[in-house]
Amino acid sequence: MLFVTCRGVGSDYYKSMKHIVKILTLLVAISALWIGLLQTSIIPRSHTWLLPIYFIVSLGCYGLLMVGVGLMQFPTCPQEAVLLQQDIAEAKDFLKQKGVDVGGCD
Repeated sequence: MLFVTCRGVGSDYYKSMKHIVKILTLLVAISALWIGLLQTSIIPRSHTWLLPIYFIVSLGCYGLLMVGVGLMQFPTCPQEAVLLQQDIAEAKDFLKQKGVDVGGCD
């Protein structure tokens, strides 16, 4: 059974707010850099207007890379698989006792 405590909910809220603040800080820093590059003309204007597109494409590539790395490192849990199979067998027995046809393959 899942129990939620007040401390757990508060700490989750704090963690999510901390994450949002980090993201907003990064966006403000990138926006300031972009506006600075537009104002100082260090980079030609035609290239500077493409920076947000480059940023979005880079962010998408980074996201795909992180998903790929996460899938490659996805842990297998043989102990949990055994427990899950036991829970399934328990549930089938319980339902059979109640007169429900579970219609499994076994």
